[in-house]
Amino acid sequence: MFTRGDQVAEDLRDKLGAQHLPLRDQVLAALRTAIIDGNYLPGERLTEDRLAEDFGVSRNPVREALRVAEAEGFVLILPRRGAVVASPSSGTIADMFAVRERLETLAARLAAERATAADVAALRALLDQGREATQRQDLARVAELNSMLHLRILQISGNPWLSSIAKSLYLHVQWVFRLGAAERAPHSWAEHIQLVDAIESGDGDRAEQAALAHLDAASAAAHENAEGGYGRP
Repeated sequence: MFTRGDQVAEDLRDKLGAQHLPLRDQVLAALRTAIIDGNYLPGERLTEDRLAEDFGVSRNPVREALRVAEAEGFVLILPRRGAVVASPSSGTIADMFAVRERLETLAARLAAERATAADVAALRALLDQGREATQRQDLARVAELNSMLHLRILQISGNPWLSSIAKSLYLHVQWVFRLGAAERAPHSWAEHIQLVDAIESGDGDRAEQAALAHLDAASAAAHENAEGGYGRP
């Protein structure tokens, strides 16, 4: 019988086979994606044998990828238990949102001052895609589009330092959002509409306040999800 796990493993192997990066980096990228997309959930054990089978590789690149994923905060390697998917803690979430509050409010203000009609149209296209993905309950895609929207606003701000700083951060933003997307997504996209409306208005104060309100709501939802153990019994 062909299970969902079999399909995930087949998809991962197909993606690895099409790339031209060193094998460890391919495995690391696939492992990150599988964790961020919710294929491997917080607290789930990740044995080298299982991952080697899922990715269609030997154990050596898996072992190397797990070490990097641990350094990045996606995996914990525990004595006598081995590797497990990390669970973003309330402290981790607080740190992440402290940075987001500085970055995204500034980006929203600058975007309101600098956005062109084409920039606003691109943001609204992402809003449409996000609404459609939410309706389909394609939560991995919703989380991806959430990050794409925020990164696009950072780009529109015209400040290259903001975009550069945000690159690694948004892997974790996407992951935390995906873990709570079933409950959070409809509210988040309604807030995104208000944010894009504020950017289109050209009013920097309004855009900054819309960004701050969105981040406050997102932070509260992320903390609640973390405190609830990410749905684990």
